Amino acid sequence: MKWSAICVFLSCVGVISASWELDLFLNMIECEHKRDLNLDVSGIDVYFYDFPNNIIVPFPITSAAQGILSYTRLNKNNKFFMFVDGFKSHMTKLTTIQMRNAFKNFPDSYLIIIDHSIYTNRIGLKVSFEESVKYVYDIGKAVAQLLVDLHQGGVSPKNVHCIGHSLGSQMLAHVGEIFHNATGEKISRITALDPAGPCFANSPDEDQIRSGVAEYVEVYHCNAGEFGTSSILGDIDFFVNNGVSQPKCTVSWLPPLLNTLLEPRCSHRACVAMWTASVAHGGQTAYKCDNYYDFRDGICAQNETTLGGFWNPGNATGVFYFGSEDYEYS
Repeated sequence: MKWSAICVFLSCVGVISASWELDLFLNMIECEHKRDLNLDVSGIDVYFYDFPNNIIVPFPITSAAQGILSYTRLNKNNKFFMFVDGFKSHMTKLTTIQMRNAFKNFPDSYLIIIDHSIYTNRIGLKVSFEESVKYVYDIGKAVAQLLVDLHQGGVSPKNVHCIGHSLGSQMLAHVGEIFHNATGEKISRITALDPAGPCFANSPDEDQIRSGVAEYVEVYHCNAGEFGTSSILGDIDFFVNNGVSQPKCTVSWLPPLLNTLLEPRCSHRACVAMWTASVAHGGQTAYKCDNYYDFRDGICAQNETTLGGFWNPGNATGVFYFGSEDYEYS
């Protein structure tokens, strides 16, 4: 029986706490951030969506730009949304489905989904995550080249908005940096939804998503300090509720230990649910604030505000908080 399965069993029967099991997993991970591995990532698939015309086309990443640019109905003035999911992602995962549904009816736009699951969805947990981290730079490099090729074909980076979740958010750091180095221009916006914390939170800045790799970098924290990073990284950092645990991720009828085990994963995924719901239903008023307790107690009620979620206008900087208790998402 694998160590993680043993820990889950022990936590459920009360021998150890579920939070201790999470801490053990996070502390045992050992990762490398290298840019000279030159790993083969040609197995990445790129899914191109033109929803109004019912077009869904997968391309190998090595020929994706050519395939997209040869699409006869392509309008290069449209908005290009790109989603890069995280560890253990796949095309039928809930986070990917939520992203597809969010943009199905969005006008004048295309959606591109990067499927890197062949490299990041292998059997196991600890070793699989460590191996996935090794691929982060080379996956980012390949995605950046896709955007460079689209740019050379007439797609302006001003029309490109990249969204990442967890490990995918950290990949976008390299996407933005490499694209800028190759073109002298920057992607208009990167949205990092709960960027992965394990292996990254204590890494050098150049290995993490950060301000400067796009014209505007917004970071959302939903499970900070656990599966997500607690580091302040973007032009703007949003903490959803307390930034650590989300209100809809505790199930009243479950034993407390089981809730403690399941809640971090739920909160980590909730960032995608919250953000995608905001595409159709609008954002939440966010308040500039130094910490959650001041936000909770109303001390920041007269501070600068902006919108959290898809409709963030992109002109605010700093640390903001917003609540989601009354926000409809699932």
